[in-house]
Amino acid sequence: MNPTRLDAYKLLHDGILALARAEQQGMRIDIKYCEHQQARLTHKIEIIQQRFKESKFYKHWKHVYGEKTNTDSNWQLSNILYVIKKIKPVKLTVSGKGATDEEALLQLGIPEIEPLLEVRKLKKLRDTYLDSFSREQVDGYIHPFFNLHTVRTFRSSSDRPNFQNVPKRDEEAMNIVRRTIFPRPGHQLGEVDYSGIEVRISECYHKDPNMLAYILDPTTDMHRDMGQEIFLLDKLDKSIPEHKYLRNAAKNGFVFPEFYGDYFGNCAENLACQWGKLPKGKWKLNQGTPMPSGITLSDHLISKGIKSFDEFAEHIKQVEEDFWGSRFQVYQRWKDRWWADYQNRGYFDLLTGFRCSGLMKKNDTTNYPIQGSAFHCLLWSFIEIDRIQREEKWNSRLVGQIHDAIVLDIDPSERDYVLHTVRRVTCTDLPKAWPWIIVPLDVEIDLCGVDEPWNKKKPYKLS
Repeated sequence: MNPTRLDAYKLLHDGILALARAEQQGMRIDIKYCEHQQARLTHKIEIIQQRFKESKFYKHWKHVYGEKTNTDSNWQLSNILYVIKKIKPVKLTVSGKGATDEEALLQLGIPEIEPLLEVRKLKKLRDTYLDSFSREQVDGYIHPFFNLHTVRTFRSSSDRPNFQNVPKRDEEAMNIVRRTIFPRPGHQLGEVDYSGIEVRISECYHKDPNMLAYILDPTTDMHRDMGQEIFLLDKLDKSIPEHKYLRNAAKNGFVFPEFYGDYFGNCAENLACQWGKLPKGKWKLNQGTPMPSGITLSDHLISKGIKSFDEFAEHIKQVEEDFWGSRFQVYQRWKDRWWADYQNRGYFDLLTGFRCSGLMKKNDTTNYPIQGSAFHCLLWSFIEIDRIQREEKWNSRLVGQIHDAIVLDIDPSERDYVLHTVRRVTCTDLPKAWPWIIVPLDVEIDLCGVDEPWNKKKPYKLS
């Protein structure tokens, strides 16, 4: 029998208590390092800003706005770019104005605004992350709040500081911010991440046989197959760095966006311009990201008959039609049926017992159950690990969570026992407690050395 709404309430109730105990434990931070980095970033920002102010672009900006010039103003920047300079925007905001986010500005290919983008990034590192650590620390420890009442999908959120927003993909940002966080003296930080949890939990809803085959057969690779189809490769070997990059592009630029409801136009732009580093328009040889054998992505695609962004977008449209019309047609039928049921009832129930109701778009109705239920898997595991930790009086501690990952402060003498316990709870005990989980679960473990900061984590294999 699936969990009821009473079970859902109990999960939140027990989860709040377990997360509160993790909040109480907190995480040690290097205050001196944090302050040093804030000062260093401030100095670097001043240098880059001065360089930007010497550019023709800034002088034109200053000429237009005079004493009211504000380089932090997206409205002024949008007006300069798209109204005064009459540059065609590559992306529009919801209100129909030219976008000024990093992705949109990079695609414009204007070298003079690159310092502005660098300043924005550094200010975010200094003001959003490091400043919040310094402000919220108590006796050298931060105690982030983990909330279960603020997100409509019944996922968690975090604040004061937002631990779930710590940089991960940008290597420079990740190293600066995560270098601040340490374990207790003599301990090591561990991170246990559910592997592909949202894909696996989605299978429990739609039961698409092709996706199930991908999940059950470790020799298959959905992202590799899509990378080959998207970039017209005879084979894709992720041991080759350039191929690994294109596999990640297929994963994050097409597969996941499509699962979450995006469409081919945005995916084509993301794949070509963001990942591929290719311009919108006609392509020339020797453009884009590198490929094996010393050629570039434009060289390869042109050789396959795709010579422009528009032709690439048409290709991605065909890939999308095959993706939903052939590869995952059962998943597509489930989305249509789930949406129709919501329209009739005005609500839908999650496999974890929660009920979502109210005004939602189609993408919301098919994303919420998957995102919410995937997090509930982690929350159930977090509660159980917390119970075992207290009963067995571990010296190791749960200290945080980031949606699909559990963060621990580990006593090295307990390391393998703790990690074996975590793996048993997450991958074996949970499916026994919730029989609706019809796919195997797996976790990836990263571990820092003793007394090492969080940016030093490396994959760790349990026997």
